[in-house]
Amino acid sequence: MSFTTFLSSLALLIAGATAFPSNVSKLAAAYALQDSYDSSNWLSKFDVQAINDPTHGFVTYVDQGTAQNLGLIKNQGSQVYMGVDTTSHLDPNGPGRKSVRIQSKKSYTHGLVIADIAHAPGSNCGAWPAFWMVGPNWPNSGELDIIEGVNLNTYNQVTLHTSAGCVPNVGAGGQSGHPVGNADCGAGGGYTGCGVESGSATSYGTAFNANGGGVYASLWTSSAIKVWYWASRDVPANIRNGNPDPSSWGTPQANYAGCNFDQKFSNMNIIFDITFCGDWAGAVWGSSSCASVNPSCNAYVAQQPQSFTDTYWLINSVKVYSV
Repeated sequence: MSFTTFLSSLALLIAGATAFPSNVSKLAAAYALQDSYDSSNWLSKFDVQAINDPTHGFVTYVDQGTAQNLGLIKNQGSQVYMGVDTTSHLDPNGPGRKSVRIQSKKSYTHGLVIADIAHAPGSNCGAWPAFWMVGPNWPNSGELDIIEGVNLNTYNQVTLHTSAGCVPNVGAGGQSGHPVGNADCGAGGGYTGCGVESGSATSYGTAFNANGGGVYASLWTSSAIKVWYWASRDVPANIRNGNPDPSSWGTPQANYAGCNFDQKFSNMNIIFDITFCGDWAGAVWGSSSCASVNPSCNAYVAQQPQSFTDTYWLINSVKVYSV
């Protein structure tokens, strides 16, 4: 090999060496951190909504000042606590139990949303907590319920709600949960939605907490909406180190494909809430074992404040990555 050829080869090697990290960087940036919500900025990034409950629950959502004064929302170390009034005995025909509902100031179209949850509201008669996303002009811009359940349930239910005409191929490509509700996510005005109930008995409520809490990850693209759940001890390392890679996560709990997601889902805000009774927990009260304690959901919630001492969220963080 001539000296000139040697120099040319060396130049190519150096060029390749400098290009390689660039390629790695591009791959790592496939899911770039867009927003991080935690105890350092929670109340600057969420609005505390003192509104009438759109699901007709026996609840009084209070404003930020009231919530803070009552200890219903606060930092607890490096975590965010959001709970309900656990001391007041109420009139079942009067205002409902005080609680907190928050909505992100920012909305999203597409994204990877990863919620690290130390404690979710327990599986208690009358309780109906949810972690979800929703767009304006409901149901036309969509709703994605990521964590939701009622009463004594311990199996999480993921549900899509939107306008008529979104009939996804649920489970295409594999999912661990099983479908519930409508085939059309917008049938009946979007109220029932198309749900997937988890196959994991520790995916929600009291069992979720006894299992050490966990992480929910929701991937929303033009072609699919997928949701995964892990107990804290099983969270993938690439989530923990801030470089999430959904292709490595295996089968999701819920896997929706085949709907025109860009037409049906857009500009969705993140919401946490805890309501009571209402359109779901109240509607199924009579068919649950809770009815043997009290025939009225509202009366039970009004008269049993001590039953809701573990009805609270304790959040480590919510991170949103662009896709």
